[in-house]
Amino acid sequence: MKIELPNQPYKYVTENSKECDAETAFVLTHQNWAYREDAKKNKAHSIIKIEDIAELFGVDKIKIIAITGTNGKTTTASAIYSFLLDLGYKATLQGTRGLFMNDEVCEGKTLTTPSVLNTYKHIYQAVAAGCEYFIMEVSSHALVQKRIEGLKFELKILTNITQDHLDYHKTIEEYISVKNSFFQDESKKLINKDETKAAFNFKNAYTYGIENPATYRLMAYSLNDGSSGIIQHFQEIVPFTASLHGFFNLYNLMAAIAAIHLVTDKSLEEIAEVVDNFAGVSGRMEQVCAAPNVIVDFAHTPDGMQQVLNALKEKELIVVFGAGGDRDKLKRPIMGRVAASLAKKVIITSDNPRHEDPELIANDILQGIADKANVIVELNRKKAIQMALDMQEDEEVVVILGKGDETHQIIYDEKFAFDDREVVRELLHLESIF
Repeated sequence: MKIELPNQPYKYVTENSKECDAETAFVLTHQNWAYREDAKKNKAHSIIKIEDIAELFGVDKIKIIAITGTNGKTTTASAIYSFLLDLGYKATLQGTRGLFMNDEVCEGKTLTTPSVLNTYKHIYQAVAAGCEYFIMEVSSHALVQKRIEGLKFELKILTNITQDHLDYHKTIEEYISVKNSFFQDESKKLINKDETKAAFNFKNAYTYGIENPATYRLMAYSLNDGSSGIIQHFQEIVPFTASLHGFFNLYNLMAAIAAIHLVTDKSLEEIAEVVDNFAGVSGRMEQVCAAPNVIVDFAHTPDGMQQVLNALKEKELIVVFGAGGDRDKLKRPIMGRVAASLAKKVIITSDNPRHEDPELIANDILQGIADKANVIVELNRKKAIQMALDMQEDEEVVVILGKGDETHQIIYDEKFAFDDREVVRELLHLESIF
């Protein structure tokens, strides 16, 4: 990807050494350091550091809000984006679901945190569109690979830390350390006070929570017909209502409300008035059909699954799920244990197997289930969903986990069209909404 920058000694910049030529400068980052000699061989105009051109992209002209955590990044980021727009601000959202600018989709799904130069390009576009805020999700991979280098943040947010990505980070201790490393400077930060694994610099730190005293505390809440709560911020006490379901979403909403309060001049009361306008994120606790009741969610970690299934604990559940191949194997038996403990019936199926044998992945999941009497293994995901719909009775809820709004299944290096929601609609002979 070449980016044209006007009024510079070079015409373009790139982070890909293969794209270098006499008109193109090579932007040196932590990720491409090893390719600097290749850039020279390709006769790059020059080699420059990302921080040396940050100003040219306008990174100092926009307020950047970054969210990291195992779960809740996408919902929290989307809520912040929604609240800002409803309050009259111009904003851009970059994350797992793509790039959104002033309520328009600019790019489709991508990495949670794109490459350094891609993010700079998005910031450049946001500034050109008059945006005041740039909201971005930051993955643990991006922190290790320094895909956020050269950026100054108006606010950093930590949602939570539970097990994930141990295929990359190797140990839970390393994963926790990576997440917490983002919060060791003196910049403004917002921390989930109920997250016991959080470690951060107290300078310019604000907190939110439900169970523990915090800067922004949820005094009371209800989960009937969506959710509602009462926030206390020192002497201010403000109620809000939301259409989002689940106890875990109260944390996401609290983080978003507190963030808006910290980065704008809006009162808590003004912010609370727009909370109910946020309808949630596609593929997160998304009801595909009411009768029969079928819910699809992206949950793909033990904690994420537990949160979703606990949110539906008043119902009898039939859970369909699998685990991704070439990813953290240690979480698979834990996912099995969570599903078996909270569901009436469990169907283990294929997720994105990639280069692994789906049967071996299913066996890993089964290791965590002591009593397999109500457990079925059906590796064909469409057949597994059909099986769940066929066995559903009365008030039982079918919950399909792991892929959410993903529209493909990855087998080896190939992507095959597969959307859990569309499969459900097809099997129930419902009209597609896409």
